[in-house]
Amino acid sequence: MDPNISFPQRRNLRFSEFDYSQPGAYFVTIVTQNRKYLFGKIIEGEMILNDIGMMVNKIVEEIPQQYQGVHVEAYVIMPNHVHILFNIADTVSDPPARLLNGPDDGQPQGVDPTKKRLSLPEIVHRIKSLTTHHYIIGVRDKGWTQFRNHLWQRSYYEHIIRNERDHQAIYDYILANPLNWDKDEENKGT
Repeated sequence: MDPNISFPQRRNLRFSEFDYSQPGAYFVTIVTQNRKYLFGKIIEGEMILNDIGMMVNKIVEEIPQQYQGVHVEAYVIMPNHVHILFNIADTVSDPPARLLNGPDDGQPQGVDPTKKRLSLPEIVHRIKSLTTHHYIIGVRDKGWTQFRNHLWQRSYYEHIIRNERDHQAIYDYILANPLNWDKDEENKGT
């Protein structure tokens, strides 16, 4: 490779000095690659999950059961993105665990035994990895539509919850998201 060729650098949206494993509340939005509608439809202000959406739903619901100290306070799966309000508690992680119990569950599992708790980027990585793995199985076994290159966009949006008012606003936003789909910037119109 020519050392004189420069490639554009992706901007890191994280605060470089912030410890994303410290206890606190975090809001995350994860978007499908190319904002492709994969998880279902909004009908009269209600999200109707398809099989892929139900798979994502199951993985998000099982995160707190599999990773001690990681709580999902609220979440919503939309046609092409997922909003999640996490709370990371100050507790020691459980030994490695498996999601969606079965022999073909994919990576990653558990927590590095030298770490006290998962960081937000690690949690998001696990959700993306597990859902991608199960999506690939769905393509193979259930005829789900194949995706090109990646299921999810490379990065994700995150917001550190700083106070109770901020927390309540995010919580309300998540719950109202299906009702406000026609105004959502992720809605490309179907």
